[in-house]
Amino acid sequence: MTVSEFPTPSSLIPHRPPFLFVDQITALDPGKSASGLWHLTGDESFFAGHFVGRATLPGVLMCEAIAQVGAIAILSDEKFKNKLPLFGGIDSARFRRQVVPGDTLEMSMTLTKMSARAGKGSGVATVNGEVACECELFFVVVES
Repeated sequence: MTVSEFPTPSSLIPHRPPFLFVDQITALDPGKSASGLWHLTGDESFFAGHFVGRATLPGVLMCEAIAQVGAIAILSDEKFKNKLPLFGGIDSARFRRQVVPGDTLEMSMTLTKMSARAGKGSGVATVNGEVACECELFFVVVES
C-alpha cells in the first residue's frame, strides 16, 4: 500500500478536531502496528499557554497522539469493528526532545500484547529522526 491508499485517520478512529492528533497514516499492519504524522502548525490552542514565549507541545499530548496511532492499528483489524480502545495506563513515558510549532511529529505504535478485551503497545514519536517521546501504553477495548 502506498501512503495515498491508506484510509484517513478519522475513518478509523472516533476522534475529531480539536482532539484528532493524527493527520496522515504512513504505515499500517492491521491489529499489529501503525505509523502516522501530526503536522503542528502553531495554531493549536494549547500552544498559546504552554508556554508563553516558548511554545512547546505538552508531553501528555504526545502520548495521546501515539495512542491514537495505536487505536488506528487496533480498529483497522476486523476483529475490533464497533469497538473502542480506551486508555488503561501509561508506563515508562520519557520525553527526550522539545516539540515546537512547525514540527512534524512522526509516531509509531507496535501492539505487543492483544486480547479481545485489552492490550499493550510500545510507541515512539520523533521529529526529523530525533526521539521526542517513548512510552508503553495499556488499553481496554469496549463496545462503542
